[in-house]
Amino acid sequence: MTGGIEGVAEGLADVATGGALARSVEPAAAGGDAGRGADGGHTHEGACLNCGTILAGPHCHACGQRAHVHRTLGAFFHDLLHGVLHFEGKTWRTIPMLAWRPGQLTREYIDGRRARYVSPIALFLFVVFLSFAVFNLFGEPLANGGVGPEGQGIVQINTAYNTGEAELAELRLARKSQIGDAKELAETDRKIAEIEERQTALKSIAGSVGTEFGKGFEDNPLPKGSALAKAVDHVRENPQLAIYKAQSSAYKYSWMLIPLSVPFVWLLFPFSRRFAGYDHTVFATYSITFMIALVALVSLLFYAGAGDVGGLLMFYAPYHMYRQLRGTYALTRFGALWRMLALSAFAWLAIALFAAIIAWMAGS
Repeated sequence: MTGGIEGVAEGLADVATGGALARSVEPAAAGGDAGRGADGGHTHEGACLNCGTILAGPHCHACGQRAHVHRTLGAFFHDLLHGVLHFEGKTWRTIPMLAWRPGQLTREYIDGRRARYVSPIALFLFVVFLSFAVFNLFGEPLANGGVGPEGQGIVQINTAYNTGEAELAELRLARKSQIGDAKELAETDRKIAEIEERQTALKSIAGSVGTEFGKGFEDNPLPKGSALAKAVDHVRENPQLAIYKAQSSAYKYSWMLIPLSVPFVWLLFPFSRRFAGYDHTVFATYSITFMIALVALVSLLFYAGAGDVGGLLMFYAPYHMYRQLRGTYALTRFGALWRMLALSAFAWLAIALFAAIIAWMAGS
């Protein structure tokens, strides 16, 4: 129960942090309630309290701060919820556009029509933090699946199996030095038999959910002493710690997906002078943002027992990519189709590169 409460608290903290970071790159989102009266802690100023400029509207034209400061406890919590959920209403205009008209959204932002929308990087930050908050809230049952005795998950079973293998190796080594001592030999054989029985049970549990231990790591084909070989050995020694470190690194370094993806988008238009790197970066950022949000939504559906709906929803991903390509770059149907197929393959390459970097970080 304590773990569940901690997960909820950590998830809410992630959402709040994401909102705060998003507001830091989307400062215009701070407004929205400047027209309220002066009662209840609201103030009236003739000059900006931040920079001293004479005010001529609800915001300072020099620094952008709101003209009126609300000094109430209610206003404080309103600003908190406002920062996390509203972005001055831009979020609720941007998300539907991102979901169904991604090409129009991307094109308008590139062309400078931006006042109505959340910027790509602000929306990316918010969605990343919100998605990882979801994974923190529901990640344990999703990752562990509730399989095994007393709800023990695959990660715990794998850790127990690896621990058992280490104990067996130590006991077998000790047994060689006990030849001649019948009492110690019998005790060691008893312990070995108990651990082997436990290992067999763990293998049976893992096999019931399609997992098999000891595959891929027994004979490490990588060069001994290399950084990658050491990373693999670290993962093998403590897979639970490696998974935690991988989740933490993926959370912190998710922004790397953007620079990893932009070159692949550029390859779709290698000789075009109409589109620059900026266009591709905006495209990639909005696209990645939507895909992360889609994965989070599908995960929730699987957790809620609606896996069929979640599986069908994943088929929208390539169509979304097609719509965004066609709308952003004014492509023909055929031009958008072949680029969508190519970009789908490129996306898996970018994900593989990102996963390799995260795995290396987790194993180091």
